[in-house]
Amino acid sequence: MHEVALCNSLVGLIHDQQRERQFARVTRVVVEVGVLGHVDPHALAFAFEVESRGSAAEEAVLDIREIEGRAWCMDCSELVSIARRGDACPGCGGFGMIVEQGDELRLRELEVV
Repeated sequence: MHEVALCNSLVGLIHDQQRERQFARVTRVVVEVGVLGHVDPHALAFAFEVESRGSAAEEAVLDIREIEGRAWCMDCSELVSIARRGDACPGCGGFGMIVEQGDELRLRELEVV
């Protein structure tokens, strides 16, 4: 479950921001997770709850926003939505796909007090 390691790093980033910006605690954490990135949002939420204990983010709400998968089809020259890596182009059925979005994992914002 690599979500634990991801949340450990996320809590580390929050700690760095707390030290730099001198806030007391975090009330909300917004992360963007690409559907192609092999991150389970439920496991991420559980891991965040565990990893944030004793930190400034302990009571924070984790807001996970999923980013859809999009790829450029080299066969039909279209930008298309895909649910998984290795999917065929929904337009032409080709497999010459270059992923453009959907493998992100990004800390988008923190609400702090």
